[in-house]
Amino acid sequence: MPDKNTTQVVCVAEFHAIEGKTDELIAALHALMKPTHEEPGCLRYELNQRKDEPRWITFIEKWKDKKVFDTHCATPYITHYFDNVRPGLVDEFTVKLYDEILP
Repeated sequence: MPDKNTTQVVCVAEFHAIEGKTDELIAALHALMKPTHEEPGCLRYELNQRKDEPRWITFIEKWKDKKVFDTHCATPYITHYFDNVRPGLVDEFTVKLYDEILP
């Protein structure tokens, strides 16, 4: 059985834009990138758009550990996005956490 990295946290956060709101959603999520990249413990935070269904916008994230991920989730700009911005732009979303399987 391959080894797993059980200390770091990989997060896949997927957001489905409300019809006609894709560009606004991308702009809102893109605004989260710079401050997140500056957070201690952020190893990867990239924004992606699905080719086959462009209304799906996805963050692929990697964090040093669960504690720094939880701290990130509690930052004012992330809570503001989820509480105030997301409801007007997103009709469906999922946030999933993973352990990385090592080479």
